[in-house]
Amino acid sequence: MVKRACKICKRIIDKTTCPVCQVNETTTSFQGVVLILDTESAIAKKLGITAPGKYAIRV
Repeated sequence: MVKRACKICKRIIDKTTCPVCQVNETTTSFQGVVLILDTESAIAKKLGITAPGKYAIRV
């Protein structure tokens, strides 16, 4: 299955509609992946991520 990234929240998903944002604005063109387990980490805060999950660094 092709991985896609939401253009709004940058979450990496398998579907064309983001389950978090409920939008169809997804793309297969993204760079880098970060896995956030702790939303209080420095990386999560720098990227503005508020929920655990797999995110693209650049969409």
